Amino acid sequence: MTRSEHETETLIRESLDRLAARAPDGQAVHEALARAGREPRPSTRLALVAAAVVVLVVGVVAGTQVLTRPDLTPAASRPVLGYSPEWLPGGFTEQYREGGPGITPQVRRWLAGPASITLLAYSTDDPEWSQTALKIAAIKDQVVVNGRVGMVTGSGSTAQLTWLADGKHVLRASLAGIPDAREVAQRIADSVAATPVGVRGELRFGPLPPGLAERSAAVRGTGPGDASTELTAADPARPAVPVVRVAAGAGSPGLTGAAPVTVRGGQGFFVARQNGWDAVVATQLPSGRWLTVSGPRPQAELVAIANGVQLDPAPDYRWLGTTS
Repeated sequence: MTRSEHETETLIRESLDRLAARAPDGQAVHEALARAGREPRPSTRLALVAAAVVVLVVGVVAGTQVLTRPDLTPAASRPVLGYSPEWLPGGFTEQYREGGPGITPQVRRWLAGPASITLLAYSTDDPEWSQTALKIAAIKDQVVVNGRVGMVTGSGSTAQLTWLADGKHVLRASLAGIPDAREVAQRIADSVAATPVGVRGELRFGPLPPGLAERSAAVRGTGPGDASTELTAADPARPAVPVVRVAAGAGSPGLTGAAPVTVRGGQGFFVARQNGWDAVVATQLPSGRWLTVSGPRPQAELVAIANGVQLDPAPDYRWLGTTS
């Protein structure tokens, strides 16, 4: 059976309408179809529009999948950092990420020898950063970042550029050891986009003692081979001050004067608080890496925290030492 050109166009359009209805952003697809139908065109041109619409639908679906990836969904001891620079000077590799629930600052750091670039994101719900807009308005040394007013300090090889990304976040690009740091900071700030990245180390907090809540999770290293994870917990009344630190890494903690103690069902060590140093509990994990828990807390509490820590069998250390 041979269909007329009009019948063929009608079938294509109806099919695309059904595809648009199933797409996450059906409105965008319908608008593309409307533009395609404003003037008569051969079925070959409509087929090209159909291909473009399919690409749009696939792109929207792929984008939705990226935004809903498990590693980009905040979870206990797995924070998501909301911002990424799309430009950095050559030679810098990312070696540190940190974030946490609530008003915990988000930190990303790139290094090239002694030079460093740090991108920080602060919540305007944090009293320390709630008045940033007024501070920026009062300073003389202002700049514009993506249409928003910011402030810049420093000179020579050091600079700090601070601006409001939106009503909820204050961003700061902090540079050290980089020639023309103010100009470089401006270019980095202009390139920052709301592109999230995850932080997934090898540890997750288990139950915490009363009076403590998770504060942050951080991953650091020059590459996957020397990666380490650190978690911190704090008193909810003072969330900015870490009280307990839990870390996992390849290096032995080298505890002098340690006493034996059972940790995670095996041999562990305890060093009491002394000379301004926190108390420490340590044990070697089955992988050969070392787990340490430290803080100004009783031995029994530190051991309980160590016993409750969950080991993640699939930490993401791939980004360490890369430019992205």
